[in-house]
Amino acid sequence: MPELSESTVRDILDSHRDPETGRPMGSMGQIGSVEVSGQTINATIGISSHSRPIQADVKEALESKLVAAFPGVTVNLTFQLHARPATRVGQTALRAKSVIAVGSGKGGVGKSTVAASIALTLRQFGCKVGLMDADVYGPSIPHLLGLSGRPGFSESKRIDPIMLKDDSDLPPMPVMSMGFLVDPNEAVIWRGPMLHGSINQFLGMTEWGELDYLIIDMPPGTGDVALTLSQAIPLAGSVVVCTPQEVALLDAVKAIAMFRKVNIPILGMVENMSGFLCPDCGKTYDIFGQGGAREKADEMDVSFLGGLPIDIKLRVAGDEGRLPQVIASDDVARGPLEKITQAMVRTLASRNAAAPPKPTLPTL
Repeated sequence: MPELSESTVRDILDSHRDPETGRPMGSMGQIGSVEVSGQTINATIGISSHSRPIQADVKEALESKLVAAFPGVTVNLTFQLHARPATRVGQTALRAKSVIAVGSGKGGVGKSTVAASIALTLRQFGCKVGLMDADVYGPSIPHLLGLSGRPGFSESKRIDPIMLKDDSDLPPMPVMSMGFLVDPNEAVIWRGPMLHGSINQFLGMTEWGELDYLIIDMPPGTGDVALTLSQAIPLAGSVVVCTPQEVALLDAVKAIAMFRKVNIPILGMVENMSGFLCPDCGKTYDIFGQGGAREKADEMDVSFLGGLPIDIKLRVAGDEGRLPQVIASDDVARGPLEKITQAMVRTLASRNAAAPPKPTLPTL
């Protein structure tokens, strides 16, 4: 057993891998002060906003390592924000650490609500998030978020997205959608080249700022958008949304096959409408079946990120354009979304730990 000292404690903390980069935290400048007083260890740890959803995991892992090395010690870890700039994604001007597509094999499974809810939940954790509505033919993100207006242009001739803001200390969330550019009653009738051009403009010509995550709400089905995205930028991964019944699972399988065919990693599956918890009697009714997505995920060697029950509050909030307010204020409604979001970030972290280290910019 090593001798308990500031030096030995720091060695253990330094060697722990940062979930965002996969590099040792010491090499990234994330270990601050370390003090040893008797059998008590006090240390300050820096964690980037990208990893905020799994900060509790990092804390637990570090505490376990220290207790295993020095049995009987008391560990007090204090976390602070570790600033790390986002690099450019591919050859675009977009600066985001993780670009994630949320798709489904068919419409009507709540994909847009899930995409918006994941973005809002990441924001609640303190991440810098952007939300791009790539469902050009049926944009619903503006309605779900209660946003309207028409994007302007910056001095550099780039598109200024519509910003989701509130009275909290959370960073504003840039949102871009075809719904801001066309009349709600107007149909978008485009062939592939026009669709391709609009997606590239949304990605590369929008003033997204520096993002931890850009969440992209995909159109339903297996059309041109996934191919366009795979050619335009390297995506960190995709999330496939389905409902428990077999007919939806069959289409989810096609969505997974599509993402794999264009070399977009699958981060996992989300089972939406996963049971209805009756607010009057407390009984759960499996209206669309039970566990279908989990079984299909196991069958296809895909992570199961979790299930989202039918929640009347969220349904009403989406219809009324109050989804951000309900997710921010209702812990019960946000609970399943937090679990799914954390599972998604854990999957990213495990892949970062297994992948060769990426070049990073110097710490500011």
